[in-house]
Amino acid sequence: MLMKEYRICMPLTVDEYRIGQLYMISKHSCEQSGGGEGVEVIRNEPDTHPKYGLGQLTEKRIYLNSKLPSWVKAFVPRIFYVTEKAWNFYPYTITEYSVSLLPKFSIRIETRFENNNGDNDNVFGDKPTPAENVCFLDILSDPIAEKNYKESEDLSLWQSSKTGRGPLEKGWRDSHKPVMCSYKRVECSFEVYGFQTKTEEFVHRNIRDILLVGHRQAVAWTDEWHGLSLEEVREYEQDMQEKTNSKVKSGQNSTGSQVASRPVISRSISVTDERNLKKMGVATAAISDHSASSMPQTPVRLKSTTE
Repeated sequence: MLMKEYRICMPLTVDEYRIGQLYMISKHSCEQSGGGEGVEVIRNEPDTHPKYGLGQLTEKRIYLNSKLPSWVKAFVPRIFYVTEKAWNFYPYTITEYSVSLLPKFSIRIETRFENNNGDNDNVFGDKPTPAENVCFLDILSDPIAEKNYKESEDLSLWQSSKTGRGPLEKGWRDSHKPVMCSYKRVECSFEVYGFQTKTEEFVHRNIRDILLVGHRQAVAWTDEWHGLSLEEVREYEQDMQEKTNSKVKSGQNSTGSQVASRPVISRSISVTDERNLKKMGVATAAISDHSASSMPQTPVRLKSTTE
């Protein structure tokens, strides 16, 4: 299991970010969905935690086949998704990711938000994260993929007319007021010999990129959400979920009709591959079925994340 603690500071307060987080996740999910891929919301309902009280439970399916590396695509079906279950007891959240196709794969993210610049070394109250596992992410200067860059989200150019904040400058984390930190303890596990290290490192690279882009957008979009009430942002969230689900489903229907007309292509599985896949709990017979047909015979069922 590979565990890291990410700390991402923003020029906001924890109370402000309660609204900003909901807005950012909803808008970002809608932007990233289309062509049969993206985020489908299965449920979003109130939930009560024995320790943290009243909160919100959200369950999503994340379709991302085109974003998988080739060595993973070799043994997953064409329509593939990850289940995300998130419990939001703000300012504390828990998010879990799972894939029934890969029962030995899991991701768990604990998040706590505090009004400081990331200097709390035991924010979760159990034991400090070893210094070598702590990673500070700077939303101003850390590089992101060129495809994710937008001038309107460049925080060296950003200025909020509603709050008067921005642009951010070098060293802003130690001098800006207000400042808050999103502490995320991320545990990734894929206990399969020959795949474990490669998979866990791949997951953490992608989580780092997602966190950077998402938190940059939450700040860059401040003037869009600042001043909204919790009820208003929940209405926005519901509207965006309907649009996002529609984009994902319409894309899948279109893809399904195209895939059905493709010629059948079969492939063989080596003895080594078969052994490794059986260790993951994947039946090789099922893989042959997916290879021989363009789509799975039945929907992939997953057992059961916020920024």
